[in-house]
Amino acid sequence: MANRRLIIAVDGPAGAGKSTIAKKLAKILELEYIDTGAMYRALTLKILEAGINPEDTEKILNIMDTTSICFKDNHIYLDGTRVDEEIRKNIINNNVSIISKIKEVRESMVELQRKLSESNNVIMDGRDIGTVVLPNANYKFFITASVEERARRRYKELLEKKEKNISYEQILSEIKSRDRIDSTREIAPLKKSSDAYEIDTTNKTVEECINDIIAIIEGR
Repeated sequence: MANRRLIIAVDGPAGAGKSTIAKKLAKILELEYIDTGAMYRALTLKILEAGINPEDTEKILNIMDTTSICFKDNHIYLDGTRVDEEIRKNIINNNVSIISKIKEVRESMVELQRKLSESNNVIMDGRDIGTVVLPNANYKFFITASVEERARRRYKELLEKKEKNISYEQILSEIKSRDRIDSTREIAPLKKSSDAYEIDTTNKTVEECINDIIAIIEGR
């Protein structure tokens, strides 16, 4: 693998474990990790902090013109400020799909994502990587899990972050809603690429999933 360009696309629904898996694979395979979902989350954070309605497309597009989003040392920066923790709050979870379905937002993000992948060996995760952003990736993986398991993981994660006024039932409902928005939006809906390997993480550890993916890449 050291002598050839390696581009890996990882897609899947919220809470399936794709970011965790992609991040660990990046370290093992010495790849640049690009979390495209974090990019949309960062923009969502800026919009909400500015008091802009997530449905107000005109104001969102205006604020995008003065927004800087970049990665450095596996951290994401919004207008020069590191926002790793802020973008993982539940209020971001509940609004990011609304903003990311806007056509002009996606076009701008896809252009930036492709530029980030041009000069490095990368692993990129998101909702439309294998189908839209990197259709010619060497390997494509679709990471999934049952909606109940994804809700359980997200609920546990939010409890650990001391989020208040949440319940498992609420998170389950929110994930189902987000799945519906992501998979039915007009622009670049969430779907499995026809040439992607599906990895179901429901009853597997992260290490087992990573071993499965590496075995595929190495042709075992």
